Amino acid sequence: MNMFYLRSRIFFGEDALAALKDMEARNVTIITDEFLVKNGVADRVASMITGAREVRIFSEIRPDPPIDMIAKALAFLLESDTDTVVAVGGGSSIDAAKATVLMYEQKVGRDVKLVAIPTTSGTGSEVTRVAVVTDPEAGKKYPLFSEALLPNAAILSGDLTVSVPPAVTAHTGFDVITHALEAYVSVNANDFTDAFAEKALELAFTYLPVAYRDGENRKAREKMQTASCLAGMAFNDAGLGVNHGIAHALGAVFHLPHGMANAMLLYHVMRYNAELDTAAFAGEPNRVCNRLARIARFIHRPAFTKQQGARNLLDEIKRLTVEMKIPQTLGEVGVSREEYEKMREHIVESALRDACTATNPRKPDANAIRTILRGIERF
Repeated sequence: MNMFYLRSRIFFGEDALAALKDMEARNVTIITDEFLVKNGVADRVASMITGAREVRIFSEIRPDPPIDMIAKALAFLLESDTDTVVAVGGGSSIDAAKATVLMYEQKVGRDVKLVAIPTTSGTGSEVTRVAVVTDPEAGKKYPLFSEALLPNAAILSGDLTVSVPPAVTAHTGFDVITHALEAYVSVNANDFTDAFAEKALELAFTYLPVAYRDGENRKAREKMQTASCLAGMAFNDAGLGVNHGIAHALGAVFHLPHGMANAMLLYHVMRYNAELDTAAFAGEPNRVCNRLARIARFIHRPAFTKQQGARNLLDEIKRLTVEMKIPQTLGEVGVSREEYEKMREHIVESALRDACTATNPRKPDANAIRTILRGIERF
């Protein structure tokens, strides 16, 4: 027996932030980063929470939230006797808030309401039971999985993303595409996750290039928020794959932006998953190849054979990475050959142990990870 489960209430559209006015809360803590305090977004959100007795802001979130920072956020919640947390920001802020709330609930012995307001269109963390935390000393990222990590509500406001610069728009947008594609080919994919993933990919391939070229385009920004949320709902149930497993390892070691690492790997991982790198290309297409060919039709890149359809999709992914100035190799992001060779086996081992790799459609071994990495190894 299978089950599909949704918990988060989702508010979207032009006046989505107005949902904060109806929120029942006493002591509210906003968890965000310093940039969103300086540019006024945090205060804008705080001003909408009119029914609370107290609203406090914790603004020390950093990218790839480390364990020690989450401990500081936990101490902040304990001091303020928080009953509602509002996470405002990208995936780092939302993941940090989710992990902090989980520990806080265990400390105080009661449930705490969590509202997630993404300011980038990428992670889908506002609707998932996943949070990724970093141990800088070990050089590892740890995905946490728990139903308790699911936010109670998500507020999608395209207006909050119009100031996101083109490079970040590209990186987070490719995170959406990677989430949806990995969920679509996952061993745990089902009819429900397929529906979310297909729509997310249709929206992302249509509107990501528009949002990249014209950040002020409200429609494109709103559609990318929707795509990100849909992709999150897809992978929350279906899981992800080795693309994320390797990206987590690369990010922990070389501090690459997560979406950029995903984008650099996606062509190579999907080529491996579809067995387009083997003699199987000339034979019967495998399940992943068939699924990629289906997505190729959605983005108007069909072909007479499933293998060519899959190739068309991968060619479009490659074209978009070039158009959006995504680095193609580790050398382009400042990683030296010496650094890489020193850490390569650590990256391979971390990727194989990563929880996301477990639902990849092909079961990779160390040689498979090395083969995928070879695609980005130029220095």
